Amino acid sequence: MIVTVTPNPSLDRTYELDTLARGEVNRAARVRLDAGGKGINVSRALVAGGADTVAVFPSGGSDGARIVATLAADGVASVPVEIAGSTRSNVTLAEGDGTTTKVNAPGPRLTTDDVTRLLAAVADTLDAGERRDGGPRVVVGAGSLPDGAADDFYVRLAQVGRAHGARVVVDTSDAPLGAVARAGCADLLKPNDDELADLVGRQLRTVGDVVAAAREVLAAGTERATPGPEGREVFVSLGAHGALLVTARRTWWAGGAPLVPASTVGAGDVTLAAYLRTGDLPTAVAAGRAAVLLPGSAVPTPDLIHLDDVRVVEEPDPTVALKEL
Repeated sequence: MIVTVTPNPSLDRTYELDTLARGEVNRAARVRLDAGGKGINVSRALVAGGADTVAVFPSGGSDGARIVATLAADGVASVPVEIAGSTRSNVTLAEGDGTTTKVNAPGPRLTTDDVTRLLAAVADTLDAGERRDGGPRVVVGAGSLPDGAADDFYVRLAQVGRAHGARVVVDTSDAPLGAVARAGCADLLKPNDDELADLVGRQLRTVGDVVAAAREVLAAGTERATPGPEGREVFVSLGAHGALLVTARRTWWAGGAPLVPASTVGAGDVTLAAYLRTGDLPTAVAAGRAAVLLPGSAVPTPDLIHLDDVRVVEEPDPTVALKEL
């Protein structure tokens, strides 16, 4: 069972229009409404692929209730933790040429009690899963942190996961990513190349730059955490240039021909879900490519994922520039 944790969920409203005219009245051709937030997107993609998952998140106000209802309608099991604040609503403007403009609201402030109850809900969900099926467990912490959640939230989440024998996966950025990297508490980290560059404090222009940075992260905190049974990995999203999977000793790149995206929102989450579901890099990249061809944060079903469109290179040339992949 894969438990996803989204500290700052959102109700995603996507407006599709031909061209965005800044400062003018714009009329949308279509509107989508999706349950959103990185962990929730991972759970939605897992269900689309037939995997067992539960989404845990704070929920407040009418938008929080709509997220719960939307997930239920999509067959996604959820554990909403009620809070006094109102869940945020994010807006995406998707233009016909593939340009995507996002406006993300800050989200409600979590109290100390909210954070405690959120982590307790994760522990309870893991306990319930173990009693039900006893199978391997994964905890995915994903997305930004709202006010009130300290930068070490994902470190605390990792402690909960490890106490239950779960593999720990974290997809976040900025200070929370730095806290997890320093603690060395995640079995899998999933930054993009910009987030990884910010983490190590230098520009990453080549494959070798990314691999060196990823291994620098893998080397951090190893005395303070026990790696999971599958070893520690850094999965680096390169946007249109594919992805790199880096372990302490090996590296793989996967990617394909350029695409004209309908929406890039949630594509990285779909990629992560496919990797967690299959453990296969080309399948993960193919899933992400399928996602960008769909509107809003829609998730692809298996019939839309085309492995033939993805090329894999083991131990790619470290001198190759990322923009040339």
